[in-house]
Amino acid sequence: MSVTTVAHLNFHGQARAALAFYESVFGGRTTIATYGDFGMPAELPDAARVVFGQVVADNGFRVMAYDVPGASAAVSAAAPTTRRENGTTVTTEPFFLSVRGDTVEEVRALWARLRAGASIIEDFGPAPWAPGFGMLRDRFGITWILDVAAEYAPA
Repeated sequence: MSVTTVAHLNFHGQARAALAFYESVFGGRTTIATYGDFGMPAELPDAARVVFGQVVADNGFRVMAYDVPGASAAVSAAAPTTRRENGTTVTTEPFFLSVRGDTVEEVRALWARLRAGASIIEDFGPAPWAPGFGMLRDRFGITWILDVAAEYAPA
């Protein structure tokens, strides 16, 4: 038996744009099905919104997303915060998405594309635990950690 875990992102009318953006960053193929595709009458407001969407790339990247039915883009809870304090990342985020690569060059290239329209939390560069690490909140409000795989050596 094989089990795979995939991040499933919930949006309020932005799922299609977010999936297109993630495909442009990581490559792969986007699949989208709308509420209308599954029988919702076309005249209803959510009919063109994404009920199932995903990006799957040959490099192993995979993410799923949908638009929460009935929710508008203006609807949001208290915005999560992430900041640096005394050299440590302090956050109220419920989750981060983590992308780990084998080389600084490949991860830096992903960083360069993902940072378009993003708020940088920690700029990409060497870290005590990895040869490359960075953290940002993308233009859709998702917080990403990008790093280079490194052997952990306890102190």
